[in-house]
Parts: sequence; structure tokens; C-alpha cells
Amino acid sequence: MCAISSAARKREQAANPSQGGASPARPRMVRAQAGSGPAAGAQLSCVDLGDSARLALIIAPTGRGAFCQQAQEALSALRTVLDQQPEPMTVTVQTVFLKDIRDQPECERLFAGFFGPELPTTNYVSQPPCCGAALVIETWAIGGKSVRIEHFGPHALSVAYDGVRWTYCAGVQPAPTVEGVYRQTLDVLEQSRAALARAGSGFEHVVRTWFYLGGITAPEADARRYQELNRARTDFYRDIRFRCSSRDAGAAPGVYPASTGIGMAGRGLTMSCVALDTQRADVLLLPLENPRQIPAYAYDAKYSPQSPKFSRAVALRLGDCVTTWVSGTASIVNSETIHPEGAEKQTEQTIDNIEQLIAAGNFTRHGLEGAGAGLRDLAKIRVYLKRPEYLETCKAICERRFGPVPAVYAVADICRPELLVEIEGVAFSRHCAPTPRSKVD
Repeated sequence: MCAISSAARKREQAANPSQGGASPARPRMVRAQAGSGPAAGAQLSCVDLGDSARLALIIAPTGRGAFCQQAQEALSALRTVLDQQPEPMTVTVQTVFLKDIRDQPECERLFAGFFGPELPTTNYVSQPPCCGAALVIETWAIGGKSVRIEHFGPHALSVAYDGVRWTYCAGVQPAPTVEGVYRQTLDVLEQSRAALARAGSGFEHVVRTWFYLGGITAPEADARRYQELNRARTDFYRDIRFRCSSRDAGAAPGVYPASTGIGMAGRGLTMSCVALDTQRADVLLLPLENPRQIPAYAYDAKYSPQSPKFSRAVALRLGDCVTTWVSGTASIVNSETIHPEGAEKQTEQTIDNIEQLIAAGNFTRHGLEGAGAGLRDLAKIRVYLKRPEYLETCKAICERRFGPVPAVYAVADICRPELLVEIEGVAFSRHCAPTPRSKVD
């Protein structure tokens, strides 16, 4: 369904030949390309889902005029890309990275005029784009004859197709009267639970969360603000058994969503999440841990009195399609920060960690042989940098290792003061069932 040129397909095939003699390379689900002409500021990748397709777009204005001009340029590029697709596509969820959060009201006004009643769920995050633009927009769009989209107020939207139903919650912030990170975190979690319920889902079906926390490493209540978030998350999750359908009501405890907890300017908190409901029999929800790292939820109390309750990644197999949400990942081995001296080595180590996490060998280790992904199976990434001056070095490394994947580079504090880089993403790959071994007489 996506408009990917034949030349791009040939380049992709040449770059990914069959591996070895007996086992051909898995067919790629993700195809990336850069925008051109009026969409020169757009990076996009198409995910082939058969009867439907997803489009990941990251759009940065090339001009540096007033905020209104930059936002209008970005929206014009978005319209150009959507119009180039062979079938209609609808934007479902977006995150807007703002240089100055005071521009949010103007951004909301422009988006309301652009999208009308089809306004997607939206996060506004006070993380200045490293490129110097006033904003960068990350969007997901979907198209297909069986796709059905429903809106449930400003913070929730559902997308249903092929026997599955996704619910997106975005832009959830604590009530103005709620003070302190612990109570604010409980408030946004309760609001998200209520929004999911209105949409016909439940928090036990959440597979991915994001927490954007101002002053993430600053002190609060004899701890750091991120540690207070972890305390609230632990309390909220205590009686939840996460699963993606009612078929697995006996899901084991200790299965947590993939997650990112990242800093932003100011002292606010914004949360978003994704939930999945399905009755399909060919579904498997698989939390993934990295063999080089201690699970975050098992960290020693010196890092956080209540450990961060998330999985390093969560993989979802639907038929032969595997979606892998990679949590915010940093330069950590076991539980220790590695290479505190520089962003270059931290970036390499972070990508090494992601590569190991989503590799076929790690899926086999977790009991799903025949699954796995490479770095170029990621549909998009976010790269959070503690300082904008790290951009040139980190971008060069990411482009060398991830290839032309759409990427956002934003300025944000990481959850530990000595960490300089954090990367997250989502990969799509095919599950190739292993061939039964013949018996030897």
C-alpha cells in the first residue's frame, strides 16, 4: 500500500541478501525513505501488514521562521506524504517535540484546523529538537479497507482491523491541584485507566508506556523525582496482571509493559500508552530482557528504592508478524553505567544493547524460535541527548548502524545524571516457524 519506489526496493534487496546457504533472509516488513520536494523535511517508513499498512513519519521544518510558519510547513509536508499514498491513510497518534512549550496553544489551534474531527491523540513534549527547529512532529498513520477508527475524547482513540483493536492514550497530565511526583504519577495512571475504560479496554492490556518528567534527576522527598515516579508506578501496578487478551487471564505476574521514562524541560509530567485487545488464537505477548543486563524491575535499591517496573522490550506475535517495542535504552551493562566519559561510546553501547535485545538468539532464549529483528527492521527511533552538542557525533553513529530509519533527536535529561544518551524504537519482523528436524535412525 505504501508508495515506495522500485529503486528503493532494489537498494534494500541488495543491502540484505540471503544469509548463508540454507536459510534465506526473512522478508522485510519495513521500508524507509526520505521525503522530497514539498515534503523535503519528512522521513518516513512503511510497514507492510498485508491488508493494511502503517506509516511512521518524522517531520522537521527546513525553514527557521516564526513558529506558525514552521508548523504550517510541517503540516504541509505531512499532507504531501499522505496524498502520495495509493490509498487513504489516517493519522492516529502523534508526538510533538517543542523547543518552547509556550508555543503549544498555537500548535493546538493549527492542528485543530488541519485535522478537524479526525484530530489524532497528541503528546506535546517540552524537548527541544536538536536540529534547532521550533518543533518536530512524529506521527503514525494507518490505512486499509478493514481499518476502523473511533475517538473517545481528546486523550483516547482506537484502531481496529484483522481481529485486533489498539487503543492509544496520549497527552495525559495530572490535575493542577495534584502536587508531588508520586501523587502526580498516580493521577496520570488513574486518568489513563479511565480513558482506556471509556474506549472499551483496560490497563491490564497495556503493552507500552511513556512518562515525560520535568526535572527527572532533581531531588524530591528525600529521593530523586524519577525514583518517586517509580514508587508510584510500583504501587499502581501491584495488582495488575498484564496481558493482551482475555484468553490469557492466568498470565504470570512480573510481566510489565515496555516503557520510557525520560526528562523534559520544566517540572511537569505527561503520560501516554498503547493497549491491545484481541481474541485471536495466534497471539503471543512476550516480554524480553537483555542477557547483558539485569532486568530493570530487579535493580538494586541503590538505583531506586522501588525498582522501575518495565520490560526491556515487549514483543507481540500476531500470526507471522512480530512487533517489538524497545524500551528506552541506555549505556548500561548488568546494572552499571558504562562509558560515563562520553556520548560517542555511550551511543555505541546503547545500540549494541538494542541489537542484542531484538536479535533472533534472544528470542530463542525467551522461547520463540524463528523470531527476531535487526537494527534496520526498526520503523522509527527516538534519540534523546542530554546536550545538543552531541548531535553530530551521535547522529553519524545512528545513521551508520540503523541505516535510513526515521529518527527524532531531542534534548532531554536521562534518568541517571551520568547518562548522556537514550534510544527507543519499534521493530517489525516476520516470524518464520522453524523447520522440524528430521529424525536420525
